[in-house]
Amino acid sequence: MKGVGDYMKISNKMFEALVKQVSHEADASQLYLAMASWCESSGYSGAAKFFYSRSEEEREHMIKVIRYINKIGAHATIPDVKQPPVNYDSFEAVFQLAYENEKDVTASVNKTVNLSKDEKDHFTFNFLQWLVDEQLEEEQMFESILTKIKLIGLDGRGIYILDKEISEMDN
Repeated sequence: MKGVGDYMKISNKMFEALVKQVSHEADASQLYLAMASWCESSGYSGAAKFFYSRSEEEREHMIKVIRYINKIGAHATIPDVKQPPVNYDSFEAVFQLAYENEKDVTASVNKTVNLSKDEKDHFTFNFLQWLVDEQLEEEQMFESILTKIKLIGLDGRGIYILDKEISEMDN
């Protein structure tokens, strides 16, 4: 069985950074799953649908990174997942936490991209470009939702309208 350094086309530092990225994607998937459950049980069906979809998308990101690690001759390890919060203070708090999470994931992606440049690892640099684009989209989406929450307000009618609009973001 191959070890980390055997036949691998990346450095150990790059391998560790990619495994850390797997962890970030897994944690994000679990966080969004918990948020979907909270939204659903709180009557926010549109946000629930949205977060269930986000959870699946983050899981797809995780699998894509795992498959890349394996493809380049390493063996991706599957990290433990953080326990996400079970309850949230408000509709707005859910989206604020999601936005903060996306900014953290983006920081990790940027750090990994910078490492790939420093290591002159063109394979990994090229691979990560889809994730850079994805993170820009994710951050912009959550920022837009938070802006709408502030514009519409948190009265019943405003949340109802926004919840419906968020549901349609996934189509």
